[in-house]
Amino acid sequence: MTIEPSSLSAPTRSVRSSSAGAKGSIVVVGGGVIGLNCAWYLHRDGWNVTVIDRSAIGGACSYGNCGLVCPSHVLPLTEPGAFQEALRSIFKPNSPFRVKPQLNPRLWLWMLKFAGRCNRTSMISAAEGIQSLLNSSMTEYHRLIEQAGLNCEWVEKGLLFAYLSKKALDAYAPTNDLLTTQFNEPAKYLSGDELVQLEPAVREKLAGAWYYEDDAHLRPNRLVQEMKRRLEHEGTQFFEQTEPQKINGTGSTATSIETGRETLAADAFLFACGAWTPMMAEYLGCRIPIQPGKGYSMTFKRPELCPKIPLIFPEHRVAVTPMQTGLRLGSIMEFAGYDETMRPDRLKLLTDGAKHYLRQMPGPAADEKWFGWRPMTYDSLPVIDVSPRWSNVWVAAGHNMLGLTMAPGTGRLVSEMIAHQTPHIDPAPFSVNRF
Repeated sequence: MTIEPSSLSAPTRSVRSSSAGAKGSIVVVGGGVIGLNCAWYLHRDGWNVTVIDRSAIGGACSYGNCGLVCPSHVLPLTEPGAFQEALRSIFKPNSPFRVKPQLNPRLWLWMLKFAGRCNRTSMISAAEGIQSLLNSSMTEYHRLIEQAGLNCEWVEKGLLFAYLSKKALDAYAPTNDLLTTQFNEPAKYLSGDELVQLEPAVREKLAGAWYYEDDAHLRPNRLVQEMKRRLEHEGTQFFEQTEPQKINGTGSTATSIETGRETLAADAFLFACGAWTPMMAEYLGCRIPIQPGKGYSMTFKRPELCPKIPLIFPEHRVAVTPMQTGLRLGSIMEFAGYDETMRPDRLKLLTDGAKHYLRQMPGPAADEKWFGWRPMTYDSLPVIDVSPRWSNVWVAAGHNMLGLTMAPGTGRLVSEMIAHQTPHIDPAPFSVNRF
């Protein structure tokens, strides 16, 4: 992002609320699933909310992800052996998990910190923080769907981890034991025949699967569109193609954000910028160590024989999500910086991987091909905290591969912390000071 001097003639727009009973006004920087959920809970807590985004609302990583809402995904990426896999990927350009060779000191420092956490103790510690947000978000999702009536193609049919080989299937058993005994997240073991009986869209030759029955899925762009529509109807302002260029303030109190077009004055500010958060260091008063983890997806028309239950194929790192309005193949993890190339070879990994498992492939051509940057922290935990520079500037970013799953819990926690209420979960694991 290029920072240009702000225009001296830019008008000042006050978004401070004079409504009776209003807590104040807040500008949310970032209109993805995290920013929209924060805006939702802040609005319902009595704040006058304005949302700005550098591109389109919901147009980045919140648009084309796999749409999985998975409380089962407790364990962080920092598992024992994960760093060795990352190193091996440097020499395997076609690996689903890939680190592109590059002269990027921040990436290699990130990788070094990541390596230091690839042990069982760090993994369990991170998982405890992750689970608190996962469980909170699942509770909040039920409220959003059942009480608020958000129309986002929400379906609760669980999630299947399907395997080609019996060896790989059985190798997951110790992980399932850990998730069962320490986190109360057991999976049901299915033989190959039981898997086909439950999900006829998969091939009969598979070894079997582990079935997480309590997971759910939705269409992420529908969720964001629905939240934006409802918030806009209730008075929230949205500004697209708008990004901060300067924060003004007195002492430790920020008073306004300059965007070049205008100056937005408010009582508080929240940065929910996902993978772009490192570009916001000047405004936050700290550098948050986030690296962009590039993921891909392809969305097709629903085939005649379409899965009913979302599937993940761990041996090929491909996910399949059946949606009411399509079928999505997604996943892949590529540390290649902010590379905007839509690489056909990475997309081909999705279709080639899925062919091993699905009886009928969608296609032949995808309706949509997409990539986005996941905001990856080296300890797999997000940052949800106040800025060390400003007493009224907050950050909610770095949700790794679980932004959609963690979004409602994050929104509720942010609204509680900004209003100095007792938080419903412990915010300590998400402190900005841990870095």
